[in-house]
Amino acid sequence: MNGVLDAAVEVDQLLQRTGLPYCLIGGIALQRWGQPRTTLDVDVTVMTQFGNEEPAIQQLVKRFEPRITDAVEFARRSRVLLVQTSNGVGVDIALGALPFESRMIARSTVWELDEARTLRTCSAEDLIVQKVFAGRDQDWVDVQRVIEVRRSSLDHALIRQELEPLLELTEDHAAADRLERLFGNH
Repeated sequence: MNGVLDAAVEVDQLLQRTGLPYCLIGGIALQRWGQPRTTLDVDVTVMTQFGNEEPAIQQLVKRFEPRITDAVEFARRSRVLLVQTSNGVGVDIALGALPFESRMIARSTVWELDEARTLRTCSAEDLIVQKVFAGRDQDWVDVQRVIEVRRSSLDHALIRQELEPLLELTEDHAAADRLERLFGNH
């Protein structure tokens, strides 16, 4: 197992012990649902709700080493706690509060890497929603990979339902059309 997957297992195990609702997202989830690509860090969403971040932040900095000197203050401002695992792999912990993030975590499932190691990841549908919402070039490549691999097993209606209110926030009307074209091609 590579260093990033080892780090993801460490993150998963530590978060299980916190009792905080969470799931792995980003490149690790892509390795489960799409075609594996290199990722250099571990991305995770931990549900904290608005106004209740501080207890979670304090709990997390006790378990993970901060990557920057003002990690706690940065997390308070940006809702992302930048830490690292024991093998030095970076971990970006998003402090979730949106209804979508709560539903994403509720839908997350365990991925068995082998007999001894598991990871709780978001669903393929929720990964697509996040990637389309982020909208970077690499995110669209990732969306295409998940659609190619998952094809008929994807719940297109769920993706549309979750994505629509998020895209309204950004007023990015082209993203929904682009996603529909990808669905149509596969």
